[in-house]
Amino acid sequence: MSDPVVETVADAVKDAVENATSETITNEKIPATPEGIVVAYGSLVVMAMLPIVFGSIRSVKLHKLKKVSGEKAETMTKKDAMFFPIIASAALFGLYMFFKIFSKDHINLLLTGYFFCLGVIALAHLLSPIVNSLMPTAVPKIPFHMHFTKGEGKHKEDIINYKFSTHDIICLAISSGIGVWYLYKKHWIANNMFGLAFAVNGVELLHLNNIVTGCILLSGLFFYDIFWVFGTNVMVTVAKSFEAPIKLVFPQDLPTNGLSGTNFAMLGLGDIVIPGIFIALLLRFDHSSKRKSRIYFYSTLVAYFLGLMATIFVMHVFKHAQPALLYLVPACMGTPLLVALVRGELKSLFAYEDHPEEKAEKKENKEISASSSGANKKKESKKAK
Repeated sequence: MSDPVVETVADAVKDAVENATSETITNEKIPATPEGIVVAYGSLVVMAMLPIVFGSIRSVKLHKLKKVSGEKAETMTKKDAMFFPIIASAALFGLYMFFKIFSKDHINLLLTGYFFCLGVIALAHLLSPIVNSLMPTAVPKIPFHMHFTKGEGKHKEDIINYKFSTHDIICLAISSGIGVWYLYKKHWIANNMFGLAFAVNGVELLHLNNIVTGCILLSGLFFYDIFWVFGTNVMVTVAKSFEAPIKLVFPQDLPTNGLSGTNFAMLGLGDIVIPGIFIALLLRFDHSSKRKSRIYFYSTLVAYFLGLMATIFVMHVFKHAQPALLYLVPACMGTPLLVALVRGELKSLFAYEDHPEEKAEKKENKEISASSSGANKKKESKKAK
């Protein structure tokens, strides 16, 4: 009587184990094929270079517009560049501690809402020229001006001074639709659309005023990246836990699973934007020299590509996450210096500034203040006599 019971229990246990094993295997990431790896990393390299190219071109146009309008552009100073790695380290470690102490789901919910708003605005700004060029004439372009001020007379300050049109509203609606898709599905294509928008806008709007500031920033972040990747597990942990469009991703299992792949290769936006704003500065330097060739821009862009390929190669050889700036910084910083040395333009490269009038204004103010103080002293001496 006991034998059938024992056999029945044994069969039930065996079935349960087999079911659990099959579920575990199903939930595991499917290993990537060589073709899938090539497609994934090739796509990431292309997606990394496109924002740098388009963002650099847009930064030149923005620089020219601000020069014509006389508006002062916000640029990163040497002091800002020195403190940037420290501030970035504090922010990174703060996020790491938050993920360790609090629920990951609650933090990501908060960050998702924040990046949704930023992403919609960034994507709308990126799509605006495209939508304007494709918009049919049947859709009228009605201008609007939102102006909100504080105070009166001399104390009057602009809080909101924004001009837009009906075409911009359509861009915002399209971007909001993509944002809702990202909120509900967290699909990697929506993530990349927001990520690319952030990268292009970052390269376009974040301006380094001169080469020295750029070298200080890149050098500081070179050591920052090495420390947080090789010295600790902080950056890798945050990158894997942080569900926000601050990285570009591409499925390595695309050939087998299609667009619903889950085994992602990733590249952080910092590895695009930081070298990108330096390369954009070199393009503005090329334009300032008024020559047809863009040798500094193109040579450094090629160096960036080679640095990115070196990062991917070393990562696969050692099977460990690599700090991309370890390879990108020497490539992007060394190449223009070498080109300038060969061409005999090292002095002019370091002398170039996007906004040299700021120094001239400071000198004029100092001269005026010195002359006025001298005149005051003469008046005082005359009165004393």
